[in-house]
Amino acid sequence: MTAVAIPAATPKRADVTRPRWVRPALAVLLAGTAALYLVDLSASGWANAFYSAAAQAGAQSWKAWFFGSSDAANAITVDKTPAALWVMGLSTRLFGVNAWSVLVPQALMGVGSTYLLYATVRRTSGAAAGLLAGTILSLTPAAALIFRFNNPDALLVLLLIAAAYCTVRASETAGPKWLALAGVAVGFGFLAKMLQAFLVLPALGLAYLIAAPTPLGKRLLHLAGALGAVIVSAGWYVAVVALWPAADRPYIGGSQDNSLLGLTFGYNGFGRITGDETGSVGGGRGGGWGTTGLFRLFGSEMAGGIAWLLPAALLALGAGLWFTRRAPRTDQSRSALVIWGGWLLVTAIVFSYMGGIIHPYYTVALAPAVAALVGTAAVQLWRLRDDPAAAGVLSGGLALTAVTSYVLLIREPSWQPWLAPAILVAGLLAAVAVFFVNQLGRTATRGLAVLGLVTLLAATGAYTIATAATPHSGAIPSAGPSVSRGFGGGGFGGPGGGGRGMAGGLLGTATPGPNLTALLQAPGHTWTAATVGSNNAAGYQLASNLPVLAVGGFNGTDPYPTLAQFQQDVHNGQIHYFLGDGLTMQGSTGSDYAQQIATWVADNYQATTVDGVTVYDLTT
Repeated sequence: MTAVAIPAATPKRADVTRPRWVRPALAVLLAGTAALYLVDLSASGWANAFYSAAAQAGAQSWKAWFFGSSDAANAITVDKTPAALWVMGLSTRLFGVNAWSVLVPQALMGVGSTYLLYATVRRTSGAAAGLLAGTILSLTPAAALIFRFNNPDALLVLLLIAAAYCTVRASETAGPKWLALAGVAVGFGFLAKMLQAFLVLPALGLAYLIAAPTPLGKRLLHLAGALGAVIVSAGWYVAVVALWPAADRPYIGGSQDNSLLGLTFGYNGFGRITGDETGSVGGGRGGGWGTTGLFRLFGSEMAGGIAWLLPAALLALGAGLWFTRRAPRTDQSRSALVIWGGWLLVTAIVFSYMGGIIHPYYTVALAPAVAALVGTAAVQLWRLRDDPAAAGVLSGGLALTAVTSYVLLIREPSWQPWLAPAILVAGLLAAVAVFFVNQLGRTATRGLAVLGLVTLLAATGAYTIATAATPHSGAIPSAGPSVSRGFGGGGFGGPGGGGRGMAGGLLGTATPGPNLTALLQAPGHTWTAATVGSNNAAGYQLASNLPVLAVGGFNGTDPYPTLAQFQQDVHNGQIHYFLGDGLTMQGSTGSDYAQQIATWVADNYQATTVDGVTVYDLTT
């Protein structure tokens, strides 16, 4: 599909013949993307307070910034490698600690991702395909969610698109330097979200192995060099953390052994596949994180973020490989299909069958591949519409998208109920009209092209705008309008604020009232307070602007601190208050040190209530 009779798709030729309208169209695309991702950005407040508190800590302490500590006193890190926090931490140092400075880096990453995807697709399929691919990425609900949020997925997506761009450049000329840069981008993707970054490696490696215009031996040598670049760019940080004296750095949150390698291959690694994640609350081998299987991405949790054009992308991949089956080995259009198709298939299969922790927003990792495949196919098939085979695939793609949009939209009966039937009718009309395009005049043909674009973009675009207009907070945000329940929806936020305040929970952020906030702002201690769970600690820390010790890390199941360590810190006057009654982790694995500490505090200190929160003064 992507290489049939499009001679201008070679990179140099496409650059030379780029029409004058391309630059203004690109400017409009990037400006629109910036507006979508930046307007009213601070409406989500701290968004994921877990990462916002770590950014705050990084603004106060360079050690906290380097290790990704949850607090400036460097007790424990977040449960990820810290590359995304490095960006947020620098932003908060430059612009102060506030919701805008925490969120704006991700919005700018979204604009950068749109441009990089355009640039990558343009090199193999022309500017029009690149513009449409960039538009589809911007109008993907999961992308609007993540690029307006502060989870590390935004940086991951940007770096993986950069890796695809570098691979395309390398495949054109058998350039080992470009391939090494692709490896560096993937390696830094590891520093953003660990092993998930490596899911694109099979596609990138296979595309270069197939298409690079150099003998097989050199291709293999270049790939070995790129793999070395991945290892070095990801491994330097792992080595530094491993060699740094454990007593002089924060505990590695999420691990059970204070080891970044343990975190990489355990809780954040193979445990995500098998469901055996020591320290996880919920889930577990055999289920608990949703039904696995081939249609998981179309289920009520995942579909709103990514499923709108997913069937069309799979159709585009299959048709494209068929149409390019006789192309030369070095054909760059087929190489692009291998990159985007391999990216899509490997990531989708892993997401569909992984038995460990998975959240709906993870699907943003599929968005670039879906956008590239659909954008390329739509443009190339339209150019080949005189060919009955191409017209048939184009018609099938339009009909499939219209039906998919209808099925997904009727799951939201109270949100824009007119949209589902309108898109279905428009899409089916466009699908039929494609077969008669040769009998239409110029104006009618252009009208049909517009109708086809409406079919492709209306549902995903409307859902994306609704996502951007909805504030999101908490640990598990979901795409969609605020009326959604289960399918899409605002997000798993913490309890509301108000004068009384609330204590939060494992996934909800504590919201202290004014009296408790004033109490916590008293200086003179290493940690103004301690509490079980990182989300609780994050809310108190952001409100007080002083370090709060997250006992047990994110889930309250990390073996840090031990009861003896905590008692010694209290004895030394390092912790002023203990907040809450502790969180009993029913059915969880991992350490119970947090519960031991909460029980010891309750047995030995007098409880008072401030703004609805149980407070223990550990200095009395």
